[in-house]
Amino acid sequence: MPLFGAHLSIAGGLFKAAETAKALDCETVQIFSKNASQWKAKPLTSNEIAAFKAAIKTAELKFPTAHDSYLINLAAPGDELYRKSIDAFVDEVERAEALGLAYLVMHPGAHVGSGEDAGLARVAAGFDEVHTRCSGFKVKVLIEITAGQGTTLGYKFDHVAAIRKRLADADRVGVCFDTCHAFAAGYPLWPEAEYDATFQKFDETIGLNHLKAFHVNDSVKGLGSRVDRHAGIGLGQIPEATFARLVNDKRFAKHPMILETPKEAADGTPMDPVNLGKLREFCRG
Repeated sequence: MPLFGAHLSIAGGLFKAAETAKALDCETVQIFSKNASQWKAKPLTSNEIAAFKAAIKTAELKFPTAHDSYLINLAAPGDELYRKSIDAFVDEVERAEALGLAYLVMHPGAHVGSGEDAGLARVAAGFDEVHTRCSGFKVKVLIEITAGQGTTLGYKFDHVAAIRKRLADADRVGVCFDTCHAFAAGYPLWPEAEYDATFQKFDETIGLNHLKAFHVNDSVKGLGSRVDRHAGIGLGQIPEATFARLVNDKRFAKHPMILETPKEAADGTPMDPVNLGKLREFCRG
């Protein structure tokens, strides 16, 4: 069975996310290590780090993961934003390493009119600098497959392969497969033959051995819409059969599968327990 979890709030302290994950019977968890809408945050204290690590251990969570700030754009053509993004990403990597996280998920960024090739080269150069500044770190960065809104990179498997090919140390970079994003980017996930074809394409282009984690999200918008809007499992455009196949795919039996679905229904019902319950039921079914 895969390792099920959700992106959870750190309100009240980083350790709170691990406690919530335990209450939800999760096997993994994803957090922001700081406010995702701000460039800077206070440095982590030794007490914060210790409390988080203890909560992760108590909850027996595997592959704890963070997502970086949405402000970061390693594909930015302008030097001011590019330098600011690199510095901010270094901080994200340092925080993830200090917390003992397995993975740090990131969006490659948007080229903002400079063109995809220029943007991809910019991302790779940014990665190389970050790796140099964070030499010897254990945390692995995962490039997330994106929906491709606007000039966002990462909506083609070729983009991820191109970034990794340019890196001086590609072994430090894996991939996070977001089901909503891939579907919105135009990769079909059902019927079964299409599911198989999409993962075969991923394997041929990037390599399934580099796929380390999943974001398990339904999509509000249709196949190829290029719109990034998540829905609860079975409440969007991706058939439930896709998720049933995914969680029973033996190739991914030990992968983290993390929900980033809406937290509440219209009537206020908490939805993480509902969506986690569906994924577990698919495994039993």
